[in-house]
Amino acid sequence: MLRNATDGVTVRELPWYDAPIASGRPGRVDLRPVVASLRALALRDAQTGTGRGPSPRRRTPAHGACRAGSGPWDPPCQKETAMAKLIYSCPVSLDGCVADENGDFDWAVPSEEVHAFINDLQRPVGTYLYGRRMYETMLGWETGPAPAARSAVTRDFADQWQAAEKIVYSTTLHRVCTGRTRLERTFDPDALRQRKAASDRDLTVGGPGLAAHAVRAGLVDEYQLFVVPTVVGGGKRFFPAGVRVGLDLLEERRFADGTVHLRYRAVH
Repeated sequence: MLRNATDGVTVRELPWYDAPIASGRPGRVDLRPVVASLRALALRDAQTGTGRGPSPRRRTPAHGACRAGSGPWDPPCQKETAMAKLIYSCPVSLDGCVADENGDFDWAVPSEEVHAFINDLQRPVGTYLYGRRMYETMLGWETGPAPAARSAVTRDFADQWQAAEKIVYSTTLHRVCTGRTRLERTFDPDALRQRKAASDRDLTVGGPGLAAHAVRAGLVDEYQLFVVPTVVGGGKRFFPAGVRVGLDLLEERRFADGTVHLRYRAVH
């Protein structure tokens, strides 16, 4: 729009200035001082991001970075923090079950490759939520030496699990026998919603029974499925009956043993 500062500029060539000159006819005027001033302002804005005029396009700040500018008209800097997610993660058969009709899930034991991936995926997790049965299945990662002793991968998971907080929801369990574990008698969606809002680390819910309550309450933010290449013919299903959830695929990965990882964001 602006020509070289040494050129004369016709008034009507400047769309931001449409007034006629005093004679009533368009003519050539010397706007070199105006052009020079505008260029100086544009250069200053490009370097500092300040000014009332149009500013250059800025890159989106990294997550958690301050989005406020440094100019006199910019709002005060307020650091953005991410809300913790509630994640439902579980191995699942090709026909959608986490255990068969007899309650068995030996077919879902992960390979070393899958297990190492799970370890990395769950490193941001700070709290595990369990019902009684799932808790009794998992407590061996602290009370029994066998799972942790199999390999470096299982020892890594055992260390993660023991360091995390655990909440067990049960009306029949008398006490818990692992560290950093609390027993609660009822599942309160509002209390969990407040806990999630106050947490700086993600939470996961384990087991289809407890997860069904969280899914129905609209609390689950992310679903992580590890689809195992087997059909069990029925049993406990990953998703509760009668619930519809919109999903947005975030990630997929195939493993050498045929397992496929699918990570979805819930569309609330």
